[in-house]
Amino acid sequence: MASRADQFASSLNFSKFGQATELKNRIWFTIGALIVFRFLSYVPLPGVDPVALSQLYSQAASGGVLDIFNTFSGGSLERMSIIALGVMPYITASIVVQLAAALSPSLAALKKEGESGRKKLNQYTRYGTVALTAIQGYFIAAGLETLGASQGVAAVVDPGMLFRIGAVISIVGGTLFLMWLGEQITSRGIGNGVSLIIMAGILAQLPRSFAQMFTQVREGSMGGGTILAVVGGAVAIIAFIAFMELAQRRVLVQYPKRATQRGGMQADRSHLPLKVNTSGVIPPIFASSLLLMPLTVTQMMGQNVQGDSAWGDFLITLNQYLAHGQPLYMALYAVGIIFFCFFYVAVVFNPEETADNLKRQNGFIPGIRPGKNTAAYLDFVLTRITVIGAAYLALICLVPEYFIAQSGLPFQLGGTSLLIIVNVTIDTITQIQSHMLAHQYGDLIKKAKLKGGVARR
Repeated sequence: MASRADQFASSLNFSKFGQATELKNRIWFTIGALIVFRFLSYVPLPGVDPVALSQLYSQAASGGVLDIFNTFSGGSLERMSIIALGVMPYITASIVVQLAAALSPSLAALKKEGESGRKKLNQYTRYGTVALTAIQGYFIAAGLETLGASQGVAAVVDPGMLFRIGAVISIVGGTLFLMWLGEQITSRGIGNGVSLIIMAGILAQLPRSFAQMFTQVREGSMGGGTILAVVGGAVAIIAFIAFMELAQRRVLVQYPKRATQRGGMQADRSHLPLKVNTSGVIPPIFASSLLLMPLTVTQMMGQNVQGDSAWGDFLITLNQYLAHGQPLYMALYAVGIIFFCFFYVAVVFNPEETADNLKRQNGFIPGIRPGKNTAAYLDFVLTRITVIGAAYLALICLVPEYFIAQSGLPFQLGGTSLLIIVNVTIDTITQIQSHMLAHQYGDLIKKAKLKGGVARR
């Protein structure tokens, strides 16, 4: 049964969208910030030859772990721009801070302090972002020099420590600006800023992916039926993702009876909605970022020591096993998705706190005693639906991954990319609906006040 809020949302009048000035300003701010992000992806690092870099990337980096980075950054890594790492270091630092907050009592106490504690944790995340970006930026700069020398391509005009220092400073500055831009979108725009930046990067790569597929069809390396299968599969995956993202387990909550105007007694009922995929798009992004960080370092180190020692051979072999689409990579990816599904749910949803809030409001779940029994029941229900949500995310991310690895299709058409696009789109539309609801409620209140003033006169 739809709630009153759902019924009101379904009857939204979007013809009044032009009157919602604040919403329009937020949307325009978001669009402008994403345009700035796309412009930054074309600003190259100092000392890099763009033409030679394009040739080097097509020879050595395409199809590997760097291709994943390139997708999430909207092609910035391929052009070696100042935002080559995108927001992935920020996401990785967020993972580390949240894990530390869950394991460390001092950070857990800091988290409970409210707004001040949240600001301190955000500051720790920013410090971690700087450190991770500096480390990854140095290995990328060093690997670019070595990779160019091994391939006979002078991608770096003047190799040396001065270039590496300048590249690290530029990449750190670009990543921090991108992190700040995402925070500004979240506070002053529509939707989650970091997720929108990742989605914008993926969407920017889609036209080239379709162009590559049509080129393969024209050359005869791919049949037209394959494209139809890809489009049909993508539509089916999008529909399945939308269905699962909107799926809920509504727990019935009942409140004490109250007297009605006719002298009868009526019990208030409500629902506690528990989403099947409570964690949203966070687990695939977190799992990808954790895999990308060591893989980037080992891939660059493997290029640096290639053929020099057994250590170099080991790193190269490790990178081959952990390459995009390989069984070991997919297994670790699935484990990461499942782990972060349960971890995120444990962080954002506290059954004991929810049970205490229901008890204070005199609410109860029919057939369940208030207090500890309610908390245990909520934990039981949440665990079961989280298992379904984790299995769904693993299926969506891994099955297309396997077919992409076998057929050689562009990575941008993978399940993770579609999951991010659909999830972020649903979240953004939901926020737009919320702003429209607030705008229409404001109009109703104004009309009610005007009618009340006329009646009093």
